[in-house]
Amino acid sequence: MIRLKKNAPSGTMLIDAPATRNALSREMIGQLIDAISDFHQDKSVRALILSSTGSTFCSGINLMEWQSHSEELDAIHQWQQVAAELQELIEAMMRLPKPIIAAVDGPALGFGLAMVLASDLVVTSPNAEFEVPSSRLGLVSGFTVPLATFRLGASTASRLVLGGQKLDAVQAQQIGLSHLQVPSDQIWAAANQWACKIAESSAESIQLSKRLLNEMVGESLLMSLASGAAMLATACSTESAVEGLSAFKDKRPPKFP
Repeated sequence: MIRLKKNAPSGTMLIDAPATRNALSREMIGQLIDAISDFHQDKSVRALILSSTGSTFCSGINLMEWQSHSEELDAIHQWQQVAAELQELIEAMMRLPKPIIAAVDGPALGFGLAMVLASDLVVTSPNAEFEVPSSRLGLVSGFTVPLATFRLGASTASRLVLGGQKLDAVQAQQIGLSHLQVPSDQIWAAANQWACKIAESSAESIQLSKRLLNEMVGESLLMSLASGAAMLATACSTESAVEGLSAFKDKRPPKFP
């Protein structure tokens, strides 16, 4: 589930599903979209903090739930719906006129990394790790690719997506993915302190500045996200994806065709 906390001037969205390493179900994706909308309307909240419970920030999408979709007769339609919901969440994060601060205290994998990349500021603990394991499951990183290219550049995106590079907290800070590193027990406080700093500025100026930052790539990024959603849905209905997800469920190495 997604737990919400308001501590003006910040609002916190807490991913709380430690049993699945904070993998996102479709219900949780909807809860995040609704939370962003609600905090958008609350004028006392000047910045959002995206954080989590447990030892993992977010392991991506709940693959056990996804695996059930791959066995349905209308699998491609099901995947299109899931991809559209993921796209809606990323676009909601980027279009929100208030900064989003990701507080990452553990691994952020796959779509978990995409959410970090869609955030405006990133605080990490030494426990943070970043990786894109989708290819090993026969899937496509439809949202991580355009976001990583936007935030980090094509070369770094290639190392993450094609080369399978895993980044630790130090490496993440070196390439600009993370902006601040603090001890694990101080991570929310550090993010909240950043929110308080933001609240000292004009709300209108912050909103326009975020809009300008994102519009530097503007429509091209939105088109890339739409293309990524379509490619994700298509890839997820292939034999490779069915095998990859089945192998994940059975806890065995996949045997791709």
